[in-house]
Amino acid sequence: MGAGVVQKDSGGQRRRRRSGRARPMAEINVTPFVDVMLVLLIIFMVAAPLMTVGVPVELPKTAAGALPSDAEEPLTVTIAADGRVMIQTSETDISELVTKLQAIAAERSSARVYLRADGAVAYEQVVQVMGALNAGGFSDIGLVTDTGGPALDADVSGN
Repeated sequence: MGAGVVQKDSGGQRRRRRSGRARPMAEINVTPFVDVMLVLLIIFMVAAPLMTVGVPVELPKTAAGALPSDAEEPLTVTIAADGRVMIQTSETDISELVTKLQAIAAERSSARVYLRADGAVAYEQVVQVMGALNAGGFSDIGLVTDTGGPALDADVSGN
């Protein structure tokens, strides 16, 4: 290695050589670890909303805010534009809806359910499904909508 250390020793100079072996480094460089963890965090933050259960429906728009979330995965009942009713992603006949909901309610700790209905679905069918949800043991029903709808805080008299 050629590098040496010059030390004074009793009036003369003596040159001492370093051994050719490198000493092990006792420090841990955490910068690459932090970089990898931040990249993974960003990936999961972007991917998490994409993993939601979904049946394509055109939700009505409203100015209402979001409901607080639970620790348990939310139960979602969807009414598609063609009238099909789905629990999560499995299609269910309307006549069997109450029976299936009662079985699901027996296994869940939360009585909250989210109802997603296409904007083209008749109000009558939405109310019928809400009645079935109530009969099935779910009393806390959240209606899922898109944001960006009209704010209804305008003057009611039209002035």
